[in-house]
Amino acid sequence: MAIRVIRTDEDPILRKQSRVVKDINQRIVILLDDMIETMSDADGVGLAAPQVGVLKRVIITDVGEGVIEYINPEILETEGENCGIEGCLSVPEKSGKVIRPEKIKIKALNREGVEFEMTAEGLLARAICHEIDHLNGILFTDIMLPEEDDSEDVNEY
Repeated sequence: MAIRVIRTDEDPILRKQSRVVKDINQRIVILLDDMIETMSDADGVGLAAPQVGVLKRVIITDVGEGVIEYINPEILETEGENCGIEGCLSVPEKSGKVIRPEKIKIKALNREGVEFEMTAEGLLARAICHEIDHLNGILFTDIMLPEEDDSEDVNEY
């Protein structure tokens, strides 16, 4: 495992669409392992492959209950809405309010290639949505509400 460089907002790779993972091979497993180590080292709660320079539809989250890996994640359903403060490992020193679904249902593959579905609420739902946005070339700064005094606690994804 290795800690990879986290790309920042001026890097054009963060604005590109990620490609579907067609084959879960050793390179994808190494990517997942490196992403876990990188996210942990940066004290993040989520990380997307484009943030470490790889245009593949791979994300991870850890909101305090352990790492979850998602390959080719898709949001199937959303429910409600929640406005919260977000930050991003790729946009250091910036935070802002973003409206996200309160609850989501997603499907994805795990590192063994097995499809799973799960429901997520609150912070986990927010983290998953934030990371999926990265796969589509969207940064939280693109969708955040107009700036105010956002000096509250911030979760970085």
